[in-house]
Amino acid sequence: MSVLPLVFTSGWASGINAYAVVLLLGLFGATGVSDDVPEALQRPEVLVVAGVLFLCEAVADKIPYVDSVWDSAHTVVRPVAGAWVGALLAGHSGSLNDVVAGLIGGSTALASHTVKAGTRMAVNTSPEPFSNIVISIAEDLGVGGIVTFAMFHPLAAASLAGVLLLTGLVVLVFLVSRIRRFLRRRAQRREERRLATQPEPPPVP
Repeated sequence: MSVLPLVFTSGWASGINAYAVVLLLGLFGATGVSDDVPEALQRPEVLVVAGVLFLCEAVADKIPYVDSVWDSAHTVVRPVAGAWVGALLAGHSGSLNDVVAGLIGGSTALASHTVKAGTRMAVNTSPEPFSNIVISIAEDLGVGGIVTFAMFHPLAAASLAGVLLLTGLVVLVFLVSRIRRFLRRRAQRREERRLATQPEPPPVP
């Protein structure tokens, strides 16, 4: 069977949490759960680094505004990770060109990252932090569940990932107004900080 469904699913998941994808795939390969995982993802140093970064993301992803800063910093990281994982999976399988797999994994990761980052910006327009925590936990569970599902049912998992991606893009369109409000609020805060740091003009004699 072609590795394309797994590449697509891992790309979608990488756009949400790239470190979780690398960690899960590596563990599945290292423990013998799946033979479809390349050895590069099973290396101990890769698993340790992915595990540490996953813990960092698990914390940052649940703090309002910090999560948006984290997403901004990962605008390049997540698509690159999706492309890297896709190319490795294709090279290990031999059923798909690794360049094509890299493009599919990277573009899918970029699309899902856009949905994630945009949704978080909209959520941050609300004053309470509980929405961030709930959404972050749901994302972590979703990534873990779909990547695990893809190990045994790649076609079904890819179909589910496609539905989630399409749904997320549709929802993002409706959230544009909240995102714009978030950007205006952030620009206003920056302006207030700038004005607060300016020295007061001398009194007129």
